[in-house]
Amino acid sequence: MLASWRVGSNARIPEPFRNPDDERIRDLLKSARRIAVVGLSPRPHRDSNRVARYLLERGYDVAPVYPREEEILGRKVYRRVQDVPGPLDLVDVFRRSETLSEVVDDALAARARALWFQLDCVDEAGAHRATAAGLTVVMDRCLMVDHARLLGRTWTRPESNFLAQEVTPMDD
Repeated sequence: MLASWRVGSNARIPEPFRNPDDERIRDLLKSARRIAVVGLSPRPHRDSNRVARYLLERGYDVAPVYPREEEILGRKVYRRVQDVPGPLDLVDVFRRSETLSEVVDDALAARARALWFQLDCVDEAGAHRATAAGLTVVMDRCLMVDHARLLGRTWTRPESNFLAQEVTPMDD
């Protein structure tokens, strides 16, 4: 890990976390197939629900991770990332910053390839820990916004095994 030296001290200060460049994020979004969405709310007006619908409409296989529902957006809900069967390419996180360390542990246990902390989700230590374990980490960015910016709003997974579909949210 790169480190800076504090003047007059032997203490090491870790370098601030830096998100991957646009090319690496574009590659991540193109190569990802299965995405766990941690904190996916069943409420259609919530950002997590809108982003998950956007991903489903573009052909991604979305696995909801939420503690209090059995099904969201027509998909089985899992309590933890490591409960999702099969490999995960990306874990998209909608949780408060103070809970992100446990999400990092969960994603590492699930052997996910990448972590994406949504806007206002910041955990420098967790991001460094996940990066050191080999995960690609994007922090404090909106996946939907970056997807639209880097790939275009009409881009869909060309080789998806299921047809991208318009997902209608259910009202509470």
